[in-house]
Amino acid sequence: MFEYFPDNYAWSLAVMMAETCGGAIGEIDEACRPLRPLASVKGEASSLAWTQSWLRVADRVSEHAQVDLRAGRAFSAGRKLQRACTYYMMAERQMRHADPQRMPVYHRMLDSFAGWQATLEQPVERCAVPYEGSTLPALFVRAGDGRGPCMVMFDGFDIMKETICLMQIHEEFRRRGISMLIVDHPGVGEALRLQGLLGMPETERPARASLEYLLGRDDVDPARIGIIAPSAGGYHAVRSAALEPRFACCVAWTGVWDWGSLFEKRLKGQLAQAVHFHLEHAEWVYGAQGVEDVVAKMAPMHLGGIAERIRCPLLITHGGNDRQTPVTEAHQVYAAAVHSARRELRVFTAEEGGCEHCHVDNQAPATDYMADWVAEVLGGHTAPAR
Repeated sequence: MFEYFPDNYAWSLAVMMAETCGGAIGEIDEACRPLRPLASVKGEASSLAWTQSWLRVADRVSEHAQVDLRAGRAFSAGRKLQRACTYYMMAERQMRHADPQRMPVYHRMLDSFAGWQATLEQPVERCAVPYEGSTLPALFVRAGDGRGPCMVMFDGFDIMKETICLMQIHEEFRRRGISMLIVDHPGVGEALRLQGLLGMPETERPARASLEYLLGRDDVDPARIGIIAPSAGGYHAVRSAALEPRFACCVAWTGVWDWGSLFEKRLKGQLAQAVHFHLEHAEWVYGAQGVEDVVAKMAPMHLGGIAERIRCPLLITHGGNDRQTPVTEAHQVYAAAVHSARRELRVFTAEEGGCEHCHVDNQAPATDYMADWVAEVLGGHTAPAR
């Protein structure tokens, strides 16, 4: 992985995420260059500097987009709003959740995202999935006419539906005839920030709600609905597909066998952390207070006795050099899923690209592989029809 900050994994990971989400390397460098002297000093002061530096670039790019809009140049504005959205997202990512500025920054990100969608006429429909007396904010991307296959896309631990959309993952699925419902499930994105829905082990509940929503649409084939999720979502997806047999396939975009144990190892410094205030973020996600409470709430989040129940086709992708989630986790999930109709573990190497966490060092090979696999399983296409 290209490490802009060799002494700071979380910041280097964010740089790669910004590039994957459509950021311009010159603007990314402009945000990061002043931060180099602070990279090895992890704490509130360095995180505040990170936020302010990314905000400066995001605000300027957003202002330029407004100039384009006033001149009637909506297409140009849309490209800038996409980049501004990415930079606001990177700014918010490292903030403490109790910071009073976090929500204003988050809303600027949402506004930029909405502006990008509107000005470039993206094929993305905002929708609300009914869920236990509330709703799950989601984005639906339709692949074609008539009833076709669809994937429910959940998030991980510290990303959101806008991250997935900015990465353009859905475009590769759409190209292959696969629609996608990108959902902020409890504990992430809008579900957490604006609706107070906390994360929990029973992720089959929001997954079932997402499935039921799709069953009510006339542009989705009810027999061809799968589920996919990155990072911690590797637990969410496998558990959901194991306990909700109506899912036609499952993709664990990173194999996760024991999420609680992984988190404890990260707190002890045995594994890399994606965000600096890792414990605080977990407290926010799960509504916990202190290490013991967090660990207790996460302890049930393992796939022992669960992975064995999955019957549908299962693909697990993993980076061979994943520093957050060791590849042994993926092997454990694969070994347990003995009743899957078609199981596969695909580990990406440094030579081919995609060897880091969620393949962030080079996402293209893994994205193509996942999209091709789903198209083969659900009846999409892997080449143009003509």
